[in-house]
Amino acid sequence: MASSLASVVCGIGSFLPPRIVANGDPPLSELDTTAEWIRSRTGIERRRWVDPGTSTGDLAVEAGRAALRSAGDPVVDLVVLTTTTPDHHSPGTAPWVAARLGLGTVPAFDIAAACSGFTYGLAVGDAWIRSGSADCVLVLAAETLSTITDPADRGTAVVFADGAGAAVLRSGGPDEPGAVQAVCLGSDGTQKDLAVVNAGGSRRPDPEGAAELADRCLRMRGPDMFAHAVRRMTEVSRLLLERLEWPVDSVGAFIGHQANQRILDKVADLVGVPAASRFANIREVGNTSSASIPLVMDDLVKTGAVPCGSRALLTAFGGGAVWGAVGLTWPDIKPTP
Repeated sequence: MASSLASVVCGIGSFLPPRIVANGDPPLSELDTTAEWIRSRTGIERRRWVDPGTSTGDLAVEAGRAALRSAGDPVVDLVVLTTTTPDHHSPGTAPWVAARLGLGTVPAFDIAAACSGFTYGLAVGDAWIRSGSADCVLVLAAETLSTITDPADRGTAVVFADGAGAAVLRSGGPDEPGAVQAVCLGSDGTQKDLAVVNAGGSRRPDPEGAAELADRCLRMRGPDMFAHAVRRMTEVSRLLLERLEWPVDSVGAFIGHQANQRILDKVADLVGVPAASRFANIREVGNTSSASIPLVMDDLVKTGAVPCGSRALLTAFGGGAVWGAVGLTWPDIKPTP
């Protein structure tokens, strides 16, 4: 293994479906709640949902195209797609996305790591590059959570949304802007029912679609999810900072998975991240699971809010349970038209 190699973020892209659903719009307006209750409990005011016929792969293609354009359309050696809502149980969605992007017969595969997927995807891309197995990796995170959400379930319908984000990693040096400095991942399978779709897998096949809607849609233990997310995101963020020997006040950009604004605030407070270094867009896009971190990153590239070379901490927690954190220096990426 060549220790001088590092993976460097050289392109960022995102895509949101055009349909906007505000808190007061149907079907959310038909729930036993109010627009203000949703906003105060989650921090969300509106979100994007796909129209019928639009798939996760469709969103991934658009985000991937934008990221590749941002990176100058490099030759890609590997495509990794992280999603909870693949186009099919089989085959994987990544090969089809790679083909639509014109990337030929490169290796391409899906990762199922729930809301932590983007941190896992970056870890995979980073490992391939550091090992010398790839010079350029496209990491995609795409979700159509509205397709597995029960519109009558207040605990999930008001939270989950659709969208896609992508990052391009290239081989480079550890001192370059955009270089991934460290990755920390973890899991606890004893908490597998924190967020789960009970029917449709091999444990409970549902070939005729006869299962109750409650079992065919995503169900979440909200209070438990809150507690575990705060604990694990705080722990893994502290571990990463300790490993890198980064004082918390040296972090210029803290981007947590956009699950709930109260979770984001609690984690940032416990870690000690300065208020000026906290970035989020959950108010406008909702909880897009694995796509949430790259969606924020793309927003920050477009606005130029984070100086090139700043220390950035990305952290996430998702059902499974899985969690992760990535430390990198902020990339030198210019907004693309």
